[in-house]
Amino acid sequence: MSTNTNLRWVTKTFAELTVNELYDLLKLRSEVFVVEQKCIFLDIDNNDQKAFHTIGYLGEEVVATTRLFDKDIMYNGYQSIGRVVGSPRHRGLGIGKALMQYSISECERLFGKGPIKIGAQLYLKKFYGEQGFEQSGDIYLEDEIDHIPMIRTVK
Repeated sequence: MSTNTNLRWVTKTFAELTVNELYDLLKLRSEVFVVEQKCIFLDIDNNDQKAFHTIGYLGEEVVATTRLFDKDIMYNGYQSIGRVVGSPRHRGLGIGKALMQYSISECERLFGKGPIKIGAQLYLKKFYGEQGFEQSGDIYLEDEIDHIPMIRTVK
């Protein structure tokens, strides 16, 4: 099955999200970041209202999502992509790569071409490297998980 061709993408501001869309993306984030990663943290951080939200669907199921931020909202001088998450039930199908490619293209469409900074979980360094991101600082601990700052420069 060629999953990428079956994916349907939507990008909305927080105010444009329906109650069901918000519920589904928060449920997926909780499923991965809290339950799967066994990390007790407050996902609802008052930044959702400042972000554009990408949602990837397979049929009617939300299988991927990110938050997109314009320059200077999360990092001075940088656009940002955060809360990158794919459904554990659909791993290995290329959805994560498609999610990042879509998110990068949406940053360019919404905010113009500019450098994008992320706070990546250390174990995903290679994955983000394949998307054009390079480590830009030292390892730091966030919610008891090793992270690194990474930047994707304008191509």
